[in-house]
Amino acid sequence: MPQFLVLQDPGLNECLEILTLYQTENWWQGPPDTHMVARIVAGSHLFLTAQIKGRIIGMGRVISDGVSDAYIQDVTVAPPHRGNNIGGRLIEELCRLLFEQGIEWIGLIAERGSHPFYEKLGFGVMPRSLPMLHEKTLHIMGLGPEHSESR
Repeated sequence: MPQFLVLQDPGLNECLEILTLYQTENWWQGPPDTHMVARIVAGSHLFLTAQIKGRIIGMGRVISDGVSDAYIQDVTVAPPHRGNNIGGRLIEELCRLLFEQGIEWIGLIAERGSHPFYEKLGFGVMPRSLPMLHEKTLHIMGLGPEHSESR
């Protein structure tokens, strides 16, 4: 059974474990950089980890102004631990912590095919909205106008 702990000032081993989770999802661009991982954790409103025997096996984080709204992102669980509702518990715990802080507007962008997971946790499609990325970000991701989907 994992422990769910908010991380604020990660050590080197914690940064390496988080980096491995980012790399597993192909969310990490460029060479490994534990200093940047530490900055990501420190700059997050909440950075929640799922740990077993002191090792990070899952994570999720929140970006927020701490007052009016929050965005959940970077939720993942190491492949050997998937299917045990750890991801769901990460989301539930992040929402619980945000509600305790009085933040009730909570959003996220579900990657393709992951929306049923989030719907089971109480999330729904935001009407009349379309997630967008800056053109520089699209270029970095290899997604230019030629790769855009019809809307």
